Amino acid sequence: MKQLLSFLVACTLASSLHGQNIKRDIPYAEDGNARHQLDIYAPANAKNLPVVFWIHGGGWEQGSKSDVKLKPQWFMDKGFIFVSTNYRLLPEVDMGTLTRDVAKSFGWVEKHIAEYGGDPKRVLVGGHSAGAQLAALICIDDRYLKTEGASFDCLIGCVPVDGDTYDVPAIIETAETRRRVHGQEQPKNGHREKFGNDPAKHKDFSAVTHVAKGKNIPPFLILHVAAQPDNSAQAFRLSSLLKSADVPATVFSAKSTDHSKLNNDLGLPDDPATQALIKFIGQILKP
Repeated sequence: MKQLLSFLVACTLASSLHGQNIKRDIPYAEDGNARHQLDIYAPANAKNLPVVFWIHGGGWEQGSKSDVKLKPQWFMDKGFIFVSTNYRLLPEVDMGTLTRDVAKSFGWVEKHIAEYGGDPKRVLVGGHSAGAQLAALICIDDRYLKTEGASFDCLIGCVPVDGDTYDVPAIIETAETRRRVHGQEQPKNGHREKFGNDPAKHKDFSAVTHVAKGKNIPPFLILHVAAQPDNSAQAFRLSSLLKSADVPATVFSAKSTDHSKLNNDLGLPDDPATQALIKFIGQILKP
């Protein structure tokens, strides 16, 4: 029985790897830092395919580009090239520096992805948790991409997954008020400290601050766990402001799941959030 199981697992792995061109640990900066690397998953003989640029989560303090679960294969099956990036982390660098790392990685992708069969003018940005905040920010605050010679013209969509920091001052006030009224000690390394302990920085790192009409902000699919009140409130706040700026925005409230499972299950055939993603992709890829 164990031999049969091993054989089936091996066959599944071989099948999933068939017809792929995977390049790992590609440097997007020339400083030799291991966090300045990305992975590219491309179908065999890829040519001019749309691109997914994925940003991992981990509270801005941990996480890896390898934490992608089903997503690379799923997106390749849908005709995409999938890119997953690392970036430096807190406390080694501050929030502004790690955000600029993500933008630098994106700039490298726009300049070089055609060499791997990708279309640099059709990029979908996504990320989970901390990566959701970073994805939303670089797709709304155009200063980061402009610094790297990129623009919103190449963006076809943004899919932030269960972020709680699209409005940083709001989550700080919500979390700290909850602890205060319950007589709990405030965290020593909460959102206030992570984002610089300066109200001006908190506002500037909030994607909602930079929403405006006429910026060519791409359409958004905002996935969140329905049972999580803070992430739900943040999702609908971001969506409301995007819609007020005439940016197409859809919120999908995922039920019977949690923060990690929502992200890990993307790509499962019977997963409701995946079905919402399929619909979104169909809309943004229309000629």
